[in-house]
Amino acid sequence: MKKLAFLLIIAAGLMIMACKEKYSERFLLLTTPSWRADSLLANGVDASGAGQLLAKFVGDAKFNKDGTGSFGMFTGEWMLSVDEQNLTITTDSLPIPIVASIKTLTSTDLKITSSVPNPLDILNPLNIRMTFKAK
Repeated sequence: MKKLAFLLIIAAGLMIMACKEKYSERFLLLTTPSWRADSLLANGVDASGAGQLLAKFVGDAKFNKDGTGSFGMFTGEWMLSVDEQNLTITTDSLPIPIVASIKTLTSTDLKITSSVPNPLDILNPLNIRMTFKAK
């Protein structure tokens, strides 16, 4: 009887552990801190000033574990690619989702790059680089 009770306790413990969501290291690195925008560049030039292309990304970014988040003045959803090398941000405030390559992701630094259509020159997309520091 003691043996059966012991086995039931072990089985219950394993079931509880199996039910807990397991997150990858990169997922936790992205979602644990709030991120403060450090530099926002378009074609190598600061684009974070008032009226500039990336001005609305100035401030904090927060990637919630449920796939929602805030990105400067935007709110929306985010998703990591299967290999966790790319990040897609979708918001009703932008005409297209932003698909960015994660260049750096540590507990203190996040750097992403993306290429987006240039409304002023359709043949030459804008190369975006955003860096963030953990708060």
